[in-house]
Amino acid sequence: MTPFKLSLTAALVGSALLLASCGEKQNTAAPVKAEQRALTEADAVAFLDETATKLEQLYLESNRAEWIYSNFITEDTASLAADVNEKLTVEMVNLATAAAKFDQVALSDDSRRKLDKLKLALTLPAPQDAAKTAEMAKIVAELGGLYGKGKYCKADGKCLSLGDMSAIMASSRDYDEQLEMWQAWREISKPMRPLYTRLIELTNEGAKELGYADTGAMWRSKYDMPADDFAKELDRVWDQVKPLYESLHCHVRSKLSEQYGADKVPLDKPIPAHLLGNMWAQSWGNIYDIVAPKDADPGYDVTKLLEQHNYDEIKMVKGAEGFFTSLGFAPLPETFYQRSLFLKPADRDVECHASAWDLDAKDDLRIKMCIQRTGEEFSVIHHELGHNFYQRAY
Repeated sequence: MTPFKLSLTAALVGSALLLASCGEKQNTAAPVKAEQRALTEADAVAFLDETATKLEQLYLESNRAEWIYSNFITEDTASLAADVNEKLTVEMVNLATAAAKFDQVALSDDSRRKLDKLKLALTLPAPQDAAKTAEMAKIVAELGGLYGKGKYCKADGKCLSLGDMSAIMASSRDYDEQLEMWQAWREISKPMRPLYTRLIELTNEGAKELGYADTGAMWRSKYDMPADDFAKELDRVWDQVKPLYESLHCHVRSKLSEQYGADKVPLDKPIPAHLLGNMWAQSWGNIYDIVAPKDADPGYDVTKLLEQHNYDEIKMVKGAEGFFTSLGFAPLPETFYQRSLFLKPADRDVECHASAWDLDAKDDLRIKMCIQRTGEEFSVIHHELGHNFYQRAY
């Protein structure tokens, strides 16, 4: 990218530093210009106010483009989303660079925290090179499209989406069927690998230009402590829970070995990931019936209860909303139900991965899900609405 064009305030900040560093003799009789004086908290507050106004509009534009792309995956919507993402990324890098100009200025805790958050606002920092920023935006859009359109077509011609495969993973107790689903998704995702590898290269370059060792160091800097301290704290907490986790892991492996046989789940090797009831082996709740301790309270089969009480996707969302309103939160706006995606459309590709959206930082709240009538999905809806209610309250 050609050198970034800073916002008006950022340009003033940059000029002030450049002039302050040069050794030219100044006319003391002339009035001191804003560009020549030291920066103050008033300058920082003005910069933050201008930035807030600018980002409110940019985020709205970006959110709308991303929403359309996620719900109507085509080459055209991918291109539009990439263009807007590129525009937002460029501006965020500009603002992060401008915010750094205030690093040595004495500020209130409030202003300092806002500036620090602004410097760390990007999840994927782009390099300061126009071509590379455009490339990164295109990669992000392409990855989203591959994820949303991914399908596995079986020998009989039946094609399964990620949601279909995830449902099988959650309910099947057939070793080979679960393995088939696990491997099928990883075949679908193979074209993503080179794109993701290139994305890592680009974001690491961008992070280094912002003063971080790499993107990971930048991410670890977002927790009100230095990146290295965060890593140490994570290790400290992990050491506390590790004995419990190892015991849990041992118990689950033993139960799965009983279920599928020691030839498939050896007691001295890692658990086959495809048997954990989740496409990413990230949660094990779907196999509770297999691994629950003897005589344990089986709890409720929410999936069966949803069927018995004729819960469709809207009633499931209303039920989750009812939980939050029972805590004293205001009901969701009617536009939430008009604009959200609750079911996978039959006529187009969409990204079904559940997500919560706050498009305008006011009341345009939405979720995007391809809801299935299961207890796990009911839990996910509560999770997503938790984001929505927090977004509105914030």
